[in-house]
Amino acid sequence: MTPASNSETPESNSNLNPVLPENPEQNSPSPISNLDDISEDIDLSTELGEEKENQSSSESQIPQPEFYLPVSQATTDEGDEIPDEVEMGFFDHLEELRQRIFYVLIAVFIAIIGCFAFVNPIVQLLQRPASGIKFVQLAPGEYFFVSLKVAGYSGLVVATPFILYQITMFVLPGLTRKERRLLVPTLLGSSVLFLLGLGFAYIALIPAALNFFVSYGADVVEQFFSIEKYFEFVLVLLFCTGIAFQIPVIQAILGGLKIVSSQQMLSGWRYVILGGAVLGAVLTPSTDPLTQSLLAGAILGLYFGGIGIVKMIENTSKPSQNQ
Repeated sequence: MTPASNSETPESNSNLNPVLPENPEQNSPSPISNLDDISEDIDLSTELGEEKENQSSSESQIPQPEFYLPVSQATTDEGDEIPDEVEMGFFDHLEELRQRIFYVLIAVFIAIIGCFAFVNPIVQLLQRPASGIKFVQLAPGEYFFVSLKVAGYSGLVVATPFILYQITMFVLPGLTRKERRLLVPTLLGSSVLFLLGLGFAYIALIPAALNFFVSYGADVVEQFFSIEKYFEFVLVLLFCTGIAFQIPVIQAILGGLKIVSSQQMLSGWRYVILGGAVLGAVLTPSTDPLTQSLLAGAILGLYFGGIGIVKMIENTSKPSQNQ
């Protein structure tokens, strides 16, 4: 009996060996083809990257729509705004106030010196209401001190426009547009009314008071007036009357700022009559009823005239509010 290995034929042995392909290049990839595929992949990826960059740049060039959210703005009145507002510290305000007071003092001093140079014509002008009365000097240097007093009051009147200008420039940055509209008419009205008050006292009040006093004791005493006492009486009466004539200005300010209406002013006419009588008695340096009555009547007339001015301001402000 022969072994199995010996009984196998060569054909059966051929089945045990692996079958190699006839052309090995067909199944095994070459290294050159692999390099070509890699280069193609790289080129493709670079092309895709360039396309993405072009798309992103084109998207950035396209204007994006802008969306605005409605912002609620506070409806403030234009007249309540402070134009050109400049913030200043407390010490800056004090420094500015110090400078303006210094300028005012210099202006008043120069005005007093100028009036003192022409004090004799001013004294003669103030003596005209007391025509027919002799003035005496009862103490040494009395007329000299009277001259200084007259020059001081006159210089203050002359320097009043500059004083008002300095006050205006100090308070102007803190005023609103509405308040600034009232500023110029207020200053002009105040100056005009003050001068009217001086004229009213010089033409009406001083002669009336002097006539009363002279006629009262004409048969008993001879009329000799002290120069000092006379000018004290005249200067005080002049300035008190000028201050009393500022009542319409105060009313116009209160009405323009809508603090008090014309109807409210008119409703208190009874108290106004009483207050006018009291002011007439307080402001006049004399005790005669004629001078007090004249000044009280002027105060009442100015008050009711101021009510008319406030009514005009209210009528002019209504059309602007309707628009």
